[in-house]
Amino acid sequence: MSIYEHCTIERDGRTLIVTMNRPDRMNALHPPANAELAQVFDDFAADPELWVAVLTGAGPRAFSAGNDLRWQAEGNAITVPATGFAGLTSRWDLDKPVIAAVNGVAMGGGFEIALACDFILASDAASFALPEPKVGLAALAGGLHRLPRSIGVKRAMGMILTGRTVSAAEGKALGFVHDVVAPDALMGAAKALAAQICELSPMSVRASKQVVSRSLDTASLQAAYDGQMAHPAVAALWKSDDVREGPLAFAQKRKPEWKGR
Repeated sequence: MSIYEHCTIERDGRTLIVTMNRPDRMNALHPPANAELAQVFDDFAADPELWVAVLTGAGPRAFSAGNDLRWQAEGNAITVPATGFAGLTSRWDLDKPVIAAVNGVAMGGGFEIALACDFILASDAASFALPEPKVGLAALAGGLHRLPRSIGVKRAMGMILTGRTVSAAEGKALGFVHDVVAPDALMGAAKALAAQICELSPMSVRASKQVVSRSLDTASLQAAYDGQMAHPAVAALWKSDDVREGPLAFAQKRKPEWKGR
């Protein structure tokens, strides 16, 4: 049973399934919900037995409508943890993969949460937008940075400067959605993707994610290449049991027994 009020958690082997649980407000997040999710992902990052996380929203209508504007309009103070919306949008040091299973509306901060994940799997009922300019705001929780990096500046501007809503199918065509499935197949697809990742060395996965994320803004390809061995997750990989287990299992024609250390 979840110990949280505004989200639920479930362990499925090496995978943590996290559900934003405010369906009456389309899973829009207020400070208490953000604080809980920040703790959830703190614990996920620190747990050596968990290798992948899946994040979704409760109910059929919404992944997350983002910031809870009703909470703000009711006179409550808006605060966000240091790690950002859902404990993810400003979390720069998480090397474990996170899959967004977008079951409905992902608007504003909700879309920014999905963009902060490594994969976006979408129900064919899902939709995406950064509509902040419609209410006098801007997508400053990473959306204005991550979307152009995901699909290119011109395509991103077509969403950002109009606030228009994009379907799951168009999101896949644009390139920010990994795959689109039927609503009742979404969590099965997310769990299958997580299981596929868990077949790999977690040390290799973390090193790969860290190299990619830290190299995107490096001045040149050569600088990124020359600097990759200095990344902590890469150094940890070369010192790990996994780096020995992989070649040994290959030579012995058996499935590797990854330790994640």
